[in-house]
Amino acid sequence: MKQIPESHSDILDKPAFAHLSTLMPDGSPQASAVWVDTDGGAIVINSAEGRLKDRNIRRDPRVAISVTDPENPYRSLMIRGRVTKITNDGADQHIDRMAKKYMGVDEYPFRQPEEVRVMYYIEPERISAMG
Repeated sequence: MKQIPESHSDILDKPAFAHLSTLMPDGSPQASAVWVDTDGGAIVINSAEGRLKDRNIRRDPRVAISVTDPENPYRSLMIRGRVTKITNDGADQHIDRMAKKYMGVDEYPFRQPEEVRVMYYIEPERISAMG
């Protein structure tokens, strides 16, 4: 697993929005703005089962992420990798932690009554850092 350069790892600690690209069944890219977290060397994304990115990732685990430093738009990370773990375990608590990081609230306010939260662990294979 490639490591995020120490010079840019702080970007992932900030409430920096990332763009996650997954692959559609026909091979075309699909991008979504997402919140990002880390766990060791993995990038962690949280979503809900059944969404387009969920279906795409389960079919083809190859993804790309672009994230820009919210304090300096000329400083960014571009990561290509694979989702190596998909789990529901702890996903509800994780989305609440992400809501704290990104919104300053204790509980994720957009949860739908029937949704099942899921976490995707992305193992970086190629990393480019700019700025």
